[in-house]
Amino acid sequence: MYEEILERATKRREINDSLTRLIAEGLDLPIAPEQIDDDQPLFGRGLELDSLDTLEIVSLVEEEFGVAITDEDKFVFGSTNSVADHIEREIGA
Repeated sequence: MYEEILERATKRREINDSLTRLIAEGLDLPIAPEQIDDDQPLFGRGLELDSLDTLEIVSLVEEEFGVAITDEDKFVFGSTNSVADHIEREIGA
């Protein structure tokens, strides 16, 4: 039981770390990936991303994880945690 929980937590951490790296590097943000908190808003007072950045994130996620984000899934852009939730649901992690 403990090993299963540890494995799931490790996989989740890997997804979140990959996402923050993708966002920081793929969008050429002026901050390091480790400075992006998992619950930091991606838009507004968070990372202050815009609609063009959304399209880039969609492309990066599809390329890295093989997971599509459709118009119906737009709610996932709250934070890296919410994007990671979507990826986990789609890949069944």
